Parts: sequence; C-alpha cells; structure tokens
Amino acid sequence: MVKMNSILRELISIVLAIMLCMVNATAQENKFDLNECYKLARENYPLIKQKDLMNLSTAYSVSSANKAYLPQFTINGQASYQSDVTSIDIKIPGFPSIESPSKDQYKIYAELNQVLYDGGATGNQKKLLKLSNEAEKQKTEVELYKIKDRINQLYFGILLIDEQLKQVDLVKSDLNESIKKTNTAITNGTAYQSNLNLLKAELLKSDQRTLEFKSSRKSFISMLSLFIGKDIPESSVFIKSELTIATTNTINRPELNLFTLQQSLLDQQLNLMGTKNLPKASLFLQGGYGKPALNLLKNAFDSYYIGGVRLNWNLSNFYTNKNDHLINGVNKQLIDNQKDVFLFNTNLTVTQQSEESNKLAQLIKLDEEIVSLKSKVTIASKAQLENGIITTSDYLREFNAEDQAKSSLILHQIQLLQSQANLKTISGN
Repeated sequence: MVKMNSILRELISIVLAIMLCMVNATAQENKFDLNECYKLARENYPLIKQKDLMNLSTAYSVSSANKAYLPQFTINGQASYQSDVTSIDIKIPGFPSIESPSKDQYKIYAELNQVLYDGGATGNQKKLLKLSNEAEKQKTEVELYKIKDRINQLYFGILLIDEQLKQVDLVKSDLNESIKKTNTAITNGTAYQSNLNLLKAELLKSDQRTLEFKSSRKSFISMLSLFIGKDIPESSVFIKSELTIATTNTINRPELNLFTLQQSLLDQQLNLMGTKNLPKASLFLQGGYGKPALNLLKNAFDSYYIGGVRLNWNLSNFYTNKNDHLINGVNKQLIDNQKDVFLFNTNLTVTQQSEESNKLAQLIKLDEEIVSLKSKVTIASKAQLENGIITTSDYLREFNAEDQAKSSLILHQIQLLQSQANLKTISGN
C-alpha cells in the first residue's frame, strides 16, 4: 500500500511538472516584443515574395544570355525573279555556248554561327541583369522597411492602452474601498446616501473607460495580427522594453543602398553601350541548295557550302558615343540630387524626433512631481472626507485630478518609448 502511494505521488508530480511546462510554454508563446513583430510582419507581408520571383527571373535571363556563346543555327529560304541576268555572248568554235542563268532563282540554306569575340557584350549584359535584380530587390527592401512605422503605431498603441487599463483598475480599487467605507458610514449614520451614489457613479464611469479601452485594444490587436500573420490572443502580453536614443547621427536607411545600386547600374549600362563600339568576330558555316548554286554558270539546282571567319564592326555607334556619356552623367547627377534630398529630409525628421524625445523626457520629470503632489492632496482629501470636513464631490475632484495626472504621465512615458522607436526607424539605426 505504501509502495502504491509512493508511485501515485510520483505520477502526480510528473503530471504537475508537465502541466507547468505547458503553461509556461503557452505563456511564452503569448508574449510579444517589438523586434519580433518587425520580423513576423516582414515575413508575412506579400511583397516579400517578390524577392524570390526576381531571383528566379534573373536566373532565367542570365541563362538566356549565356546561350549567346552557343552555336547559333538559322534556316533561310528565298525565291526571286529578276529583270535581267548576266550573260556571256561569246561563241568559241568547238566549245558549247555558255547558258545564262534563269531569271527565276531559288535558294534555301542553313547557317551555323559560333561567336569568337563579342566585345564583352554578353559578360556585361549578365552583370547588368544581376545589378538590375539587386536594385529591384532593394526597392522591395525600401517598401518593406516602411512597415516598421505602421508596426510602431499599433504596438505602442496597445502598450498605452495596457497601461491605461492598469491605471483604471487602480482607480476602481480605490473607489471600491471608498464605497465600502461609505456604506459603513451610512450604517453608522455619519454619511448620506448621496455620497454613496456619487462614488458608484464614478465607478460606473471607470467601467465605461475599461470597456472603451478593451474595445480599442481588441481592434489594435486584430490589425497587428493581420500584419504579422499570426493569431494574437487577447490575453497576450506586450513587452515594454526600454529603448535608448541612438548616439550617432549616421543615416543607415535602405534607400541609401538603393541610390548606390542605381549609380552602379548606370555605370554598367555605359559599359554595355561601350561594347557596341568594338568589333565582333565569329565562325560561320553555310550549306544550302539552290538554282543557281555557287557556280553561276550552272543553270541547275545544286547543293553547296561555304565556311570561314566573319568580322563585323559597326562604326556608326561612335556618332552617339559622346551623347551617351553625357546622358549617363546627367542621370547620375539626378540620382545624387535625389540622395541629397532624401538625406536632407531624413536628417530634418531625425532632428525633430530628437527634440520631441527630449521634450517628452522633461515632461515626464514634471509629471512625476505633479503625481507625487496630487497623491498627497488625494490622501489628505480622503482623510478629510472620512472626518466629515469636505464633501464627497470635493474628494472626487482631487481624486480625478490625481488620476488625470497619472494618465498624463503614462501617456508621456509611452510616447517617449514610441518616439525613441521612431527615431531608430527614421535613422535606420
């Protein structure tokens, strides 16, 4: 029997341990922090799929560009009629006359070309395709980065509501305590029913505030849930981690990488245009069947072939070479100007946000002093109410003033955290 009890206790301990682990795991799953929300929102946003599609498209394009090194095979055919043909009107005794070719002529042939030298056109084309892909992916990064600002708004909106709900719970606790004491005072004949009614009405207002806050919280959580692609239980905890203001004024936004890639893309486009000014060389082999064939004096269908090396140099591209360089230079200046405008506006916003953070930090210090003083006034008013020196209305006025001061402190504290998060988002640090 003792052995059975011992086994039973061990089983109960194991079950309790498993249940505790499950509770801890569930609690851990229902905790969210700002960086995790950033990560999940990025992974869930539909635009992220474009990066894989761009890589796939570029891989196909590069593969197609590589085909330029493979032998190129073409088939051509032609049937024609011409107004005149070459004829030799010389008669040599003892030799047959030379027959002129027919005015209707036919030819079908296949040609095989193998590039020997293309002036670097294929290599530069592949580099251009890869750079274009990087630039397009960076544009996607720029758009994805904008999600952070929307996550900040939702996340800190939830944090503010959570803090406000805590404050309302404290207010309701104090009101319930006052209601109990007032009930006792009414029983003892030292208070009026109207005093109790005022406190109950104030408690109902607090209940209204709780309902409004919970409704707003549910709405914010629903929107955040859509962004991160994950169901968020209403019981979830959102971590209020401390954020520090970046000590550097350096801007590290993805837009800067985009500007750099766009400049590189222009350089590569110029390199590709330069290959048009270089000669091209290739091997060729042509075989066909026609009338006449290579022997123009044989007016009959015959097969033929010809092979050799072909050189092609298009010098007309030199006409626009100077303008191509000038246009490229202007385009690079445009990108430089866009970069300067972006940095100017971003630094301006960083300065404004830094000032906002400093202002909020100063407001919080004053809020803390105000709350401390208001709390002392409320404590004194409560004692005066219990001793019949002031009315319930007088007490509630001071009580609500303290609540307002605490709400103002909470608002400024969350606003400071959001301002610091915004500053990091704006600067890219």
